Amino acid sequence: MGASDVNLAELVGSRICHDLISPIGAVTNGLELLDMVGSARGPEMDLITGSVASAGARIRFFRVAFGAASDHPLGRTEISQLLSDIQNAGRVRVHWAPSDAVPRSLVKLAFLATMCCESAMPLGGDVQIASQDGKLDLTGSADRLSIDSALWKGLQTGRFETGLTPAQVQFALLAETARAQGRRITLETATTRIALRL
Repeated sequence: MGASDVNLAELVGSRICHDLISPIGAVTNGLELLDMVGSARGPEMDLITGSVASAGARIRFFRVAFGAASDHPLGRTEISQLLSDIQNAGRVRVHWAPSDAVPRSLVKLAFLATMCCESAMPLGGDVQIASQDGKLDLTGSADRLSIDSALWKGLQTGRFETGLTPAQVQFALLAETARAQGRRITLETATTRIALRL
């Protein structure tokens, strides 16, 4: 996968997320109207509302992680809201430390790295994200980690010994996006901890 492939993947990601967020927003508005008039209440409505909220949160998160990146800054409030929404739909708690606005390209790396950590946390865990001097530090911790050493090694080499599954695509995109930005990934893994620096 070369830089042009990364750009194409980003454009595809942006297009899919852009096309999906509008109808999901329309469904959300429709559910709010039904709730206002009291025409639909009960566990079925709760299930639909929760599912639509989860889908919308994931698409907004994926739009940053898989979409086209830029140096346009994202503020702490916007990033924290994206992370809060996404963790409501999963088992991993994400803590965003930077108080200042951060370039979208760096947030993209943080979100891809978070997805990599999430894949190693089948029972949930915590991800701490910090940024200093333009570098990104991400630490994932859990009582039990499931680390595929070949997959994590590929983050640093950019080469993956076995074919990746759709659930692992974030590893290839993180490696290639970091390389395209001139960043080197350093990695430390332990029984209950993963530390990434980009």
